[in-house]
Amino acid sequence: MTRKTLPGTGLVALCAAHLSSTAQADVVPAFLFGDNAVLQRDKPVPVWGTADPGEKVVVTFAGHSAYATADAAGKWRVDLPAIPANATPASMVIKGKNTVTRTGILVGEVWLASGQSNMEQKVKETFDSALDIAGSARFPMIRELRPDTRTSHTPLSTSIGTWKIAGPETTGEFSAIGYHYALTIYKTLNVPVGIINTSQGASKISTWMDLPTLKSDPGFKHLIEEREKKLADYPAVKAKLDADVKKWEADKAAAEAAKKPFPTPRPGYGWAGTPGGPDDRFVPATFYNGMIHPLLPYALRGVIWYQAEGDAGLVDFYAKAFPTLITSWRKLLGQGDIPFYWVQLSAYGDNKWNDGVIWPLMREAQGKALALPHTGQAISFDLGEPGNIHPQRKQEVGRRLARIALNRTYGQNKIADTGPEVDKIEREGTGFRVRFKSPNGRPVLAALAHPISGFELAGDDKVFKPAVAIFGDNNTSVFVTSAEVPNPVAVRYGWRDFPNASLVHNSEGLPVEQFRSDNWAR
Repeated sequence: MTRKTLPGTGLVALCAAHLSSTAQADVVPAFLFGDNAVLQRDKPVPVWGTADPGEKVVVTFAGHSAYATADAAGKWRVDLPAIPANATPASMVIKGKNTVTRTGILVGEVWLASGQSNMEQKVKETFDSALDIAGSARFPMIRELRPDTRTSHTPLSTSIGTWKIAGPETTGEFSAIGYHYALTIYKTLNVPVGIINTSQGASKISTWMDLPTLKSDPGFKHLIEEREKKLADYPAVKAKLDADVKKWEADKAAAEAAKKPFPTPRPGYGWAGTPGGPDDRFVPATFYNGMIHPLLPYALRGVIWYQAEGDAGLVDFYAKAFPTLITSWRKLLGQGDIPFYWVQLSAYGDNKWNDGVIWPLMREAQGKALALPHTGQAISFDLGEPGNIHPQRKQEVGRRLARIALNRTYGQNKIADTGPEVDKIEREGTGFRVRFKSPNGRPVLAALAHPISGFELAGDDKVFKPAVAIFGDNNTSVFVTSAEVPNPVAVRYGWRDFPNASLVHNSEGLPVEQFRSDNWAR
């Protein structure tokens, strides 16, 4: 396709578009460019869609115009030049044989929010939701796009969804973390914030990864084999299901005719879908294909992420898959090493599953991705609920993620974005001395209760016992001892699915992350 910038409007780049190959008589912009959209400021803005092959399409917005000629498949794309933030709603005009006008568009900060149910959890499902929803009338600069939830075995070119303006009628349906993240950034930077919410409950990380990435790494061979087997088995599985349903319907009709009760439930595979079928949410790459690929190449500032529960127990796998996902998404988005910030798993459970250390091991696996540039991790184990895998204090989770973005992406260096960090662990007498540093220059340690709980010590038998910690060195260290472990060789803090910890934190209330001095399997 041919792309040009009209005189005086900036350059238009060449690239492949990601839209349906079906030619259409009318020019149609991608679903992301709808009324009330938020465009990313200070970056080139790709705009794309479909039209008749060979049709000239002109896009005009914010005083800039650019044109392209639709290719043989009817795809077109232009790139508008970088535009500064603008909180005054404006119109985008897309003109071909017909004219499409999108209104109410703002320019500000756009973040992709993805993962599973804790990112998906709605504002109306969290603490203080009535206050948050009523108060959102004051924040029309915050908007959310929720693309249709779709699984697909092949990459989709488009989706459906509309941008919603925050307000009492809409905010309750927003991602709670996404909303409070956006709200904190908006209040601090005073620019519009858009959240593209592509989260889905119970999803595994492999479903968010693209197929070429999975196929290129021998470490993911088992996922490809699993995928191929499911797809190969699907016709037989579907045929059996159809036969079972047909028989059930006949039996039900016979029972009704004889006026007999018929309590047997209808055959089916429930919320997970038919194995291997188009609705199977556990086939690798399906959510990437259905919910991420249709967004490409929308201009973004970065990504926020909350997922790992769906892979609980697969510690080594997750430690490999998570950084692979980050790196592959950055490549596919084509905007460099954009920021990627995530939530470390919150506290959950009764500490009986595998000695209560599955969640800590998964948190540790998540943290290994911090080796990648422009990443950050919000600690949330102190916000968990033992019997609820969807803890309701999402306001604080969103704010903690926003602290990271404000400090590391937006240069607000006076905003603390992490709690005290372990500097050194040393054996000292009958205990361990743990020394901390404060990366953001805040007073190092405080606690909600004394003596401090949540610490454990173990001897050569590798059996951990509860320990007591007391502050030392002007509140920059703790000394940890246990009467049950007179000769300790290892110390841990918060190392349980649901730690019974008195929350060691800094003056901003940001907690010390779980840690351990050993590298034992459990």
